[in-house]
Amino acid sequence: MLSPAARYEDVVAKFSWQIPQFYNIGVDVSDRQNPNDLAILFRDYDDQVREYTFGDLSRLSNRFANVLIAQGLKREDRVGILLPQAPETAVSHIAAYKAGLIAVPLFILFGEEALEYRLASCGARAVVTDATGLPKILAIRDQLPELRVIFCIDGPLEGAVDFHDALARASDRFTPVKTAADDPAIIIFTSGTTGQPKGALHAHRVLLGHLPGVEFPHDFFPQKGDRFWTPADWAWIGGLIDVLLPSLHHGIPVLAYRARKFDPEEAFHILARFGIRNAFMPPTALKMMRQVETPRDRFDYKMRSIGSGGETLGAELLEWGRETFGLTINEFYGQTECNLVVGNCGACMPVRPGYMGRAVPGHDVGIVDDNGNPLPMGEVGNIAVRSPDPVMFLRYWDNPKATAEKFAGDWLLTGDTGSLDDQGYFRYVGRNDDVITTSGYRVGPGEIEDCLMRHPAVALAAAVGIPDPLRTEVVKAFIVLRSGYVQSDALVEEIQAFVKTRLAAHEYPRHVAFVDSLPMTTTGKIMRRELRQQAGQ
Repeated sequence: MLSPAARYEDVVAKFSWQIPQFYNIGVDVSDRQNPNDLAILFRDYDDQVREYTFGDLSRLSNRFANVLIAQGLKREDRVGILLPQAPETAVSHIAAYKAGLIAVPLFILFGEEALEYRLASCGARAVVTDATGLPKILAIRDQLPELRVIFCIDGPLEGAVDFHDALARASDRFTPVKTAADDPAIIIFTSGTTGQPKGALHAHRVLLGHLPGVEFPHDFFPQKGDRFWTPADWAWIGGLIDVLLPSLHHGIPVLAYRARKFDPEEAFHILARFGIRNAFMPPTALKMMRQVETPRDRFDYKMRSIGSGGETLGAELLEWGRETFGLTINEFYGQTECNLVVGNCGACMPVRPGYMGRAVPGHDVGIVDDNGNPLPMGEVGNIAVRSPDPVMFLRYWDNPKATAEKFAGDWLLTGDTGSLDDQGYFRYVGRNDDVITTSGYRVGPGEIEDCLMRHPAVALAAAVGIPDPLRTEVVKAFIVLRSGYVQSDALVEEIQAFVKTRLAAHEYPRHVAFVDSLPMTTTGKIMRRELRQQAGQ
């Protein structure tokens, strides 16, 4: 746990890793806390609210661990978890960890093909889902020869075992498997923004490795009275290991809000109604919330910390955050394979717009070339993390070639480009395949998109490079307009001039397309690859 201090350097100096030889995530997050303390506050689709204590999580996870073992699952067998934010999601994860199994979180918005690819590639032996996900699993079951059993949390339905009935019949006494900190625990598939998703296999130690990266951008989380929520699905590393599991580790209650889609107005209502003090908000969610009028006058929320990651935050969103929440939104950075290694912490260092922060205490982060050689200050190169590191993945599941390609010597290459200044601040440029090369310049889309977002007509924006015979590439912007604005040639020229005058002549969008929506992953990241394909048509 980080020790609070007024200076970043002092926080770093006081921190050291404490990773035991044996460690089990499930035991940690359910059995160590006061059994009477609130663990999960659950709001369902029908607006019913139920409370679950740590004692509830301990007993229910023990029961489900017994159920899984009774179904013939053995150590390191894979359990797919296709569920929304719900107590059963937490119970399924905790039970899998206690039983020495490997949890495989799956996004509820995945279609049949996406589910089949992931479940087949990891050889899942069991799946836990609900009434919405069950038809998808049943439709592909014949293509999943290793799948032994399907559990459904929504009662007895044909083709599945009733989850709650199975728990009611099982014992709440279970002896957890004694797992080493380096034993496998979770497979989280990459988002697929740059090719076929790969299963990143993480060890039990990944939670301990995440803790500094959660505590840092949340201004030394936890503090008395903290309560955490995120709209991010718990199948995403940002929802599961950046919110749910670290909160339970620290004995902090988590809101599970079972929503069909993100509603920015409802988000403010949730913050106020449930007394949320800490939130992880993806940038897309923040951009949508920014469009809600006068929230401070209409909602009685009292936030202590907001963290954001996945896309670079710009000055516009940071200023809006200060005005709206009375705090600085702390950006953080990482990826599925090695998460939360760079971040901001307004409590101990200046937050500089355009920079994603400094190395989180405990992590050695640098800018290197393709061979793993450190680059000079200010030079753009690969953002990389030096191994060994407790938050770093073990390997890609059944893909040794991709695992080897992920490293250059001791450095894990994130696939993102950036630079490092003389004060230790990292600037994000973009993914390797998102960098736009125009007129001899390398331009990242983030800065352009931030500038576009400052225009009063722009609700959402994405920038990509398209081929140009003279300049190699030029910038094309895809824009979703705010309500009340109508696309026109005059508006295109206005937006182009807006960017040209605020950034540079080579950065303004020479092409502009107005669209109804932007293609995004289920984690809220813009799929620029799809936009490039559209631009090529």
